[in-house]
Amino acid sequence: MLFHVQIDVRVPHDVDTEKLKELSAKEHERAKDLQLQGKWVHLWRVAGKYASISILDVDSPAELHEILNSLPLYPFMEVEIAALCRHPGSLELTK
Repeated sequence: MLFHVQIDVRVPHDVDTEKLKELSAKEHERAKDLQLQGKWVHLWRVAGKYASISILDVDSPAELHEILNSLPLYPFMEVEIAALCRHPGSLELTK
């Protein structure tokens, strides 16, 4: 199942800078691991924001929930999710 996931990170101003650096490094490693597993198939940064737009390919909404909850920065995230399906006009369908 494909999902469009928009993540906006909202870090409170009183968060310790060193803790944030540590969480960010762990977040990067977790995202890399999920990409190598083929779960996180596209990842883009939104210019000018602490935000990303992603496409995840998972087996179920429950798996998506587990993945998002496993992200170290999840407590600071606002997440919007949309389930995706192939568009009949997509050139990928003709391959």
